[in-house]
Amino acid sequence: MASSYNAKDEDHHPGSVGSGGPGAVKSKKPDNTAFKQQRLPAWQPILTAGTVLPAFFMIGLIFIPIGIGLLVTSNNIKEFEVRSVAIATSYYVIRSNVFMYYGLSNFYQNHRRYVKSRDDSQLNGDKSSLLNPSKECEPYRTSDKKPIAPCGAIANSLFNDTLELFYNHPNGSRITIHLVKTGIAWWTDKHVKFRNPAGNNNNLSIVFQDTSKPVNWHKPVYELDPSDPENNGFINEDFIVWMRTAALPTFRKLYRVIQKKKDNMTPTLPPGNYSLEVTYNYPVRSFDGRKRMILSTISWMGGKNPFLGIAYITVGSVCFFLGVVLLIIHHKYGNRNNNADIPN
Repeated sequence: MASSYNAKDEDHHPGSVGSGGPGAVKSKKPDNTAFKQQRLPAWQPILTAGTVLPAFFMIGLIFIPIGIGLLVTSNNIKEFEVRSVAIATSYYVIRSNVFMYYGLSNFYQNHRRYVKSRDDSQLNGDKSSLLNPSKECEPYRTSDKKPIAPCGAIANSLFNDTLELFYNHPNGSRITIHLVKTGIAWWTDKHVKFRNPAGNNNNLSIVFQDTSKPVNWHKPVYELDPSDPENNGFINEDFIVWMRTAALPTFRKLYRVIQKKKDNMTPTLPPGNYSLEVTYNYPVRSFDGRKRMILSTISWMGGKNPFLGIAYITVGSVCFFLGVVLLIIHHKYGNRNNNADIPN
């Protein structure tokens, strides 16, 4: 059931204040219309057992199966995590693409000043911003009396550890796992938001010759990947991935991709022993942080994340339980209230 209200417009009386007559004092009151006097037609639902109970049961019956499906999908994703340099043993046979992530903890990329410490115009290849970065980049705006490229605290703290993965064959040999370094950034970031300044893209050292490298970097931006012009400078994908800041202090970022074999019968990573070698360049003791490496497959819903499935199951179960409780209450007391309303 629902109640509605429809008001008729009221006309001004000829002698009323604000009617526009000679010598009339202009009123500050809103016009006497249905809109300005809030008398428009309204619809207000009246909640009854006939409308509330089916809604609770419907939400429960829809959310619980969805949650179960999401949870099963998440649990089918294979994930392996290493928190230190070690020899790891894998018991999985993985035949799909494997994604390698690096993880950091206690690193607050969501700090307001940190998030603002960048110059998007400079990163988009604007020549004037390259030589005159935004003041938001302070104190990482200039160095040695030259503008820093890329400027800002985000770029200055770029993760620069090198990770290498090896398969320890049973015959005693060690096989290097090929890690693909391209295709790890968002397409819009790679082709829209990040661009090198116009000039000689085959020789970026000329384009960036009047700039200085970030303070904490060991090499300038045009040497991030000199062997691949499509992955160097501002369009380097490791750099692009890092510049997309994380919302939480414990996060992971995509580092490399281990592509599946063309022969679907050959596993991408066969079961066995693996060695992870890390070239340590990135200090974490100053902020009491921790580093880790994650190997994971993905599904249609992305990486491993049981939270969404648990949330759906919880909400659906609560709604279904409330529906049962309200149904019992309505069945026990509803008829009694209806009888009390009937006059003798």
